[in-house]
Amino acid sequence: QVQLVEFGGGLVQAGDSLRLSCAASGPSFSSYGMGWFRQAPGKEREFVAAINWSSGTWSGGSTYYGDSVKGRFTISRDNAKNTVYLQMNKLKPEDTAVYYCAARKYGNTRPTVDGIQYWGKGTLVTVSS
Repeated sequence: QVQLVEFGGGLVQAGDSLRLSCAASGPSFSSYGMGWFRQAPGKEREFVAAINWSSGTWSGGSTYYGDSVKGRFTISRDNAKNTVYLQMNKLKPEDTAVYYCAARKYGNTRPTVDGIQYWGKGTLVTVSS
């Protein structure tokens, strides 16, 4: 069982940066592919970014990004801290959404909503124009 708690959401202006964190509790964090999804009001949950599982304390691994955030957002993980991050730069009003941390065991491909095993409760990011 993995529990995920997101931190770092808030209200920012267009063009600003924000970093989200997701703290995971439970065994073997490194064996989980981690990701971020978001859901705007009235829209379906969509993929934002993901990073593959990685062995032990090595925190590298292939990354994946949604088309709308590619080049602006960066996902990373720190297995020693059981934490995954989402650095968001050049934020736009259309990035406004609840951002959810997600985990799946041995995830090593771009994830889908249906493939996620564990979800956090989400953190709200609001970008004003």
